[in-house]
Amino acid sequence: MPTLNIMKYTTKGKNLHLRVAMGHFATGNSHSNYYIDVVSQKTRLTEAKAVAEELRSYYYSNTVVDTILCLDGTEVIGTCLAESLSKADFINMNAHKSIYVVTPEFVNGSQLLFRDNIVPMIKDKHVMILAVSVASGKTVETAVDAVKYYGGEISGIASIFSTKEECAGYPVRSVFNPKDLPDYQSYPAHECPMCKAGQKIDALINSHGFSKL
Repeated sequence: MPTLNIMKYTTKGKNLHLRVAMGHFATGNSHSNYYIDVVSQKTRLTEAKAVAEELRSYYYSNTVVDTILCLDGTEVIGTCLAESLSKADFINMNAHKSIYVVTPEFVNGSQLLFRDNIVPMIKDKHVMILAVSVASGKTVETAVDAVKYYGGEISGIASIFSTKEECAGYPVRSVFNPKDLPDYQSYPAHECPMCKAGQKIDALINSHGFSKL
């Protein structure tokens, strides 16, 4: 089975690791010189909890969260984050609160839809958007527009990895950023210097993983 040479970096957090591969990688919107592997963080409970605890630190004392909108298959992390945000703590704004964890339905390729029975979990609620990564920001921007369309209020944008400090006018809080990978680069596909230099694409990547070429 085709594979990549994944390098694993330990971090200050227990069960929190940064896994990457170097090369030439393409998404639907951009090209980059790193593939950041977050599959274990989305699916392995100990790692999902570690990500949730790291993200919790940005929100629990100063942000109201009624609903966590999970993009890119982040439901396990979202559930851990909801549990962590609702723990009893005298400075926790969401202590003893029941937080909804929802995932959108995509129609027509990229448009987000919430069915009628899900809309009450969005309308008039403080909604945190949780994504795997924020690079081009297009998916998160679509989610922001959808939440507003259905009458929700954005309480935050959180991700495992982000190259942006803000998206759609809201701060982005992430576990990892380009400071963890100082030579990380991402380009619009038509401006990619690796393509212009004739370097072949190593793999197609998205939130589910990679397909080596």
